[in-house]
Formats: sequence, C-alpha cells, structure tokens
Amino acid sequence: MKSKGPFMPFVMVCMLLFSGCADDSYESKMNTAEPASVELSFWNPFGGGEGDFVERIIRDYNTSQSKVFVKQLRLESNEYYARLSTALSLGKGPDVAVVHVDRLSPFIKAKQITGLDSLAKQAGFDFDEIESSNRQGVIYNGNDYAVPLDTHFHMLFYNKDILKKAGLLQEDETPKLEAATPDGFTAFLKQIHARVPGVQPMAVNTPYFQESFLDLYYEAGGELLSPDMKKAAIHNEKAISVLTFYQQLFASGLSDLNDQTPWDSFDQGKAGLWIGGVWEAGHHLGNPALHVGIMPIPPIFGSPVHWGSSHTLVIPAYVTEPKQLAAMDFMRYFSEEGGVIWGEAGHVPANHEVAKSSAYQELPYRKLFIASRDHVKFAPKTDKYAALFTAISEDLQNIVQKGIKPEEGLAALEKKLNQILAN
Repeated sequence: MKSKGPFMPFVMVCMLLFSGCADDSYESKMNTAEPASVELSFWNPFGGGEGDFVERIIRDYNTSQSKVFVKQLRLESNEYYARLSTALSLGKGPDVAVVHVDRLSPFIKAKQITGLDSLAKQAGFDFDEIESSNRQGVIYNGNDYAVPLDTHFHMLFYNKDILKKAGLLQEDETPKLEAATPDGFTAFLKQIHARVPGVQPMAVNTPYFQESFLDLYYEAGGELLSPDMKKAAIHNEKAISVLTFYQQLFASGLSDLNDQTPWDSFDQGKAGLWIGGVWEAGHHLGNPALHVGIMPIPPIFGSPVHWGSSHTLVIPAYVTEPKQLAAMDFMRYFSEEGGVIWGEAGHVPANHEVAKSSAYQELPYRKLFIASRDHVKFAPKTDKYAALFTAISEDLQNIVQKGIKPEEGLAALEKKLNQILAN
C-alpha cells in the first residue's frame, strides 16, 4: 500500500507497437501467424513488500507468451491518484492501471475508463468467478468496469517474543488477551508496558490514522454517511468513544503518537502489537529476526466488522482496441494465474478458485484471513468519496496530533463533509 519507489513522469508512456489485424475475434487478434508485438504500460502504487510480488506476476506473464509485453511504472502512493487523474483527463498515460474500488466512481462518471464485459468475453474471462462482495463494487449501470484483484484489510500482528517476555503468550502462541472491551484491551497493553520496558505496547498507524479510526468505529457500528448518502453521520457517541480510546493510549504511553513509521517499529521488534494490513503478512512473516503471529482484530467495540478495500485493474477509455484486448488478457492472467502470488503478499484473492485453492489456503494464517474478509466494510459507493476521504484523513490527523477534543473535532468534520456532499 505504501510505495517507496522513485516517481517517474507520467508522460513516459510505452507506445503501441501493434501492426493491425483483420478479424474481430480475440483469438485471431492475439494469435495471428505473425503476432503483433504489443507493449503495455501498467501503472500501480505498489511498493515495499507488495512490489516484489507484482514484479513476479509481471515477469511470469511476460515469459508465459510472446505477444504482449507489460512494463510497469510504479508511482508513489501519495501522488498516485493525482498523477492518474491528470493522465486520464489528458488521454495519455497507462494502458492498464490499479484503482482502489472506492476511487472508481468519478472515473466512470467522467467516462475515463472503459466497460469490460465485451472484452472479458473475448478474452475468456468470467466475472462470475469473482467474489460477489468484490464484484458489487465494480458494477455501474449493470456493467463491469474493473477486475477486482483482492480484498485487503487489517489484522492484529503480534510479536511473540515480546508477549512471551510479558507472560502474555499462551501455549498455542496466541495472546492472553483480557476481556474484549476497551478497558480489557488497555489492561493488556499496560502489562506489556510494565513488564517489557523500552518497547511500544502497540504501534498505531498515525500517518494513516483514518484507517486505524475506521477499524474500531466500524466495530462500534458506526457509519460515515446516512443511508441515502446525502448527509454525514460521523459526529456521534461511537466516534467520540473511539477517538477517546486512542487519545488515552497516546497520553498513557501505550502508543507513541510521534512515531512516523510505526510499521517499521513493529518490523524492527520495537512494538508488541500492530494493527496492520494483510498485505504486510508476506513481509513480516518473511523476516527471520521477527517471530510474528497474526489474528483478527479483537472486537473491543462490540463487533468483528472492520475497514477494508479492494485493488482493481482498469483500462482507460483512450486505449486503442488492440491494446484493450492485450490489457484484458493481462488482467485475466493477474486474476487467475497471478492470484496465488498476490495471495502470498497477504491479500485475499477475489478469484473464487484461487482463494479456495490449497496453494493459497496452506499459506500461514490464510484461513483466518478468509474468515476476516467476511466482516469487511467497504467505503460508501459515491463519486465524492475521494473528497470525503481527504477531509476525514486531514481532520482525524488534527484531532489526534493536536489533542483536539473529539466532540469539537467531529462536529467540525461533519460540517465539512456535509458541504462536500451538498456540492
């Protein structure tokens, strides 16, 4: 989710090397006697451990056939959507791109990405093979506009060595958690603090605090918007309770508010617990110096529901027909053949067969991941979500970083969200 690779200008786009074809069928266009060489530019924000898995999928696809060559351009995650939006509006950029499911709507409304149903049929791709919860997010006006790759969300990662020192690791190497309440969880962290000095009991994702907030707010039964999605619904006792809980963790030294790289703190053995993404599983479990366990986030605010999203692949509307066919073939391959590799990174594959395969389910903790996927709450399906998300992210950061009273901060945030929804 967090790209650490260098940014390259978006105008560096791979050009089509296709010579044309006479027949409209996919097979004839992709399997002519003298096949055309099609080079696809694939934009994505995958860095860190995720990027390694994407490189494997691209390499395997490129070596599996000789008709299409995929070249990726990896962008910084905090710049990705600004660069992609500019490229799509100018009609010059990637041939295939990653878009989170909650960011699809404005691109579809602006007619900047193409529908995929006809292309999927020509490429032999069946959208019915996609998990229904994933597919619902990419259907607009009865048409599929993206290929969902996964569901991704958060789990509770724990350092077995630290918990063992604190006397909080059971024989089956799971945590000896207190009651699943805010007070019970806080008591657990206090024991780590008292018994293992020099480490954070729990690293909290303050750089992306909106996700940390949403995990527990959704547990509490909270909603971002009213059922008709015309009003904000975030100024309430549930949200106040969650923000108060986090502020108390920071105030009591159970989490470090000033830790700007909490994922690294956990990876370096400096934190007992970490609520991190499933996409980090491959990285953390692959660290020989770190003895990690993974479990669902405890339902400390009453339910197992938590934040989640989905990566999807799209084809921009300006892409020519031969490249569309090639792009659809690559997307099919990523979903069907590359799904297990993507699952190794930690994501739960959206493809039914991949998620049910022994190759995926025999990976560590993956059955727990599949069970947790069923409790994911996706973002509201609105073309204003990007603006709403920016406001939520900025205001929640201010509340925790500046010590603003939750009641006051949430009232201001709700007003801002309602202004966005009204325009």
